[in-house]
Amino acid sequence: MSTLKRFLQDTVLYGLATVVPRLMNFILVPLHTDKLNTVSYSDNTTFYVYAAFFNVLLTYGMETSFFRMFSIKKNKEKVFSTVLLSLTVTTLLFFVVAWGFNNSLAQTVELKLEYFNYLLGVLVLDTLVVAPFAYLRATGRPIRFASYKLLNITVYFLLNLFFLWAIPKFNIDFKFYNNNDKVQYIFIANLAASAVTFIFLIPYLFKTKLNFDIKIFKELINYGWPIMVAGLAFVVNENLDKLMLKDMLDKDIMGAYSGCYKLAVFMTLFIQAFRLGAEPFFFNHAKEKNAKTVYAVILKYFVIVAAFGFLFIVVYIDIFKEQFIRNASYWKALEIVPVILLANLCLGIYHNLSIWYKLTDKTRYGMYISLFGAFITILFNYFMIPVIGFMASAWATLIAYGGMMIISYVLGKKHYNVPYEISKITFYLLISILSVYFSFYLFRGNYLIGTGLLLLFLGIVYIFEKKELQKLFVKK
Repeated sequence: MSTLKRFLQDTVLYGLATVVPRLMNFILVPLHTDKLNTVSYSDNTTFYVYAAFFNVLLTYGMETSFFRMFSIKKNKEKVFSTVLLSLTVTTLLFFVVAWGFNNSLAQTVELKLEYFNYLLGVLVLDTLVVAPFAYLRATGRPIRFASYKLLNITVYFLLNLFFLWAIPKFNIDFKFYNNNDKVQYIFIANLAASAVTFIFLIPYLFKTKLNFDIKIFKELINYGWPIMVAGLAFVVNENLDKLMLKDMLDKDIMGAYSGCYKLAVFMTLFIQAFRLGAEPFFFNHAKEKNAKTVYAVILKYFVIVAAFGFLFIVVYIDIFKEQFIRNASYWKALEIVPVILLANLCLGIYHNLSIWYKLTDKTRYGMYISLFGAFITILFNYFMIPVIGFMASAWATLIAYGGMMIISYVLGKKHYNVPYEISKITFYLLISILSVYFSFYLFRGNYLIGTGLLLLFLGIVYIFEKKELQKLFVKK
């Protein structure tokens, strides 16, 4: 159990670096939805959809490849140097080419030229710090990692407040301020935050002797390119629905959908925090005799916490709605939230299960599974948006992630059999789904019944996990 405690500590430390920034980002949602109409919010969404796409393309699986090679190679500094040089060179080449064709590219992605230029700057700066951030994680420096992440979001947060709240409220005389194009200031804030973070991480660019090893590079690419393809497929699963809603319906619907989608951020926060702690842990612990048993226990408790969070958000969804999306024009898409939450829960389980192909160096399976999810996303949205509107996008996300989860489990049993407690996991999921159904569709707004369902879920978990929880948390 001491291993699990170390894992929990790492997850908390690294998770803070993601949870706090994303939480601060989420706190900005009321400001953004107040100051931007649904059409402008659509532009904001488009910006970050393409940011996600190019981010995967520019890192081409190198981050996960780095963790793998760093854990098995003796010359770890050479691995870091090779990754650093590779990402730096390709990023600068991308910048030169993209800047030369920025006008055409801006039209292709349907962004104003100035928006695209901001996007280009953010992409370049964020990619250049991928290797230093990965190095901090791999060498177990969570405090420094978290400090730089918090610095980034603090700059972004304060500049958002300055541009979107302080200037209009106090009539600050800002010569270049454009009251009719407020969305651009979100992008400017992001660019400034990325620049500050890059400046602070510059020392890590010169931390090691620059040494590009061709053999290591080939291993990194062979391991990482399927992860890149899987990452691109994930971006399709996560974001294509929004672009399709804009094209097949309109920007207003896309903006409302994207705004309500933000209410699923708490599940996303938990999953991301988990991954930050889990990925290095899974690789470093792989050689231990009890590794598979530990992985099984981790998945079970992941599902318990995520299922509770799923139910909690839905029970109090109207409170969250009024606090974080005060603009009622967004509420028309609120019914997507339970479906998107469940979809993200399935995605979190998939990330747990995916350790089998990462540890067995069969990352191409991750690519195949993600491509399957992307295929489902595209087809379901294309055929069902004209039939059931924006709910098609929510259901497509759930079907895609649910299918990926099931396929990964089946393949994992064959290639790297972990003794997951499937009966318990399925039981907890069913209890949470039934409770969500009752809370959202039958007793919505009845907080007495909703709170009772939450307590019932916790009681059931306590009954079944009492002995294990005592071993985990009670010191003898």
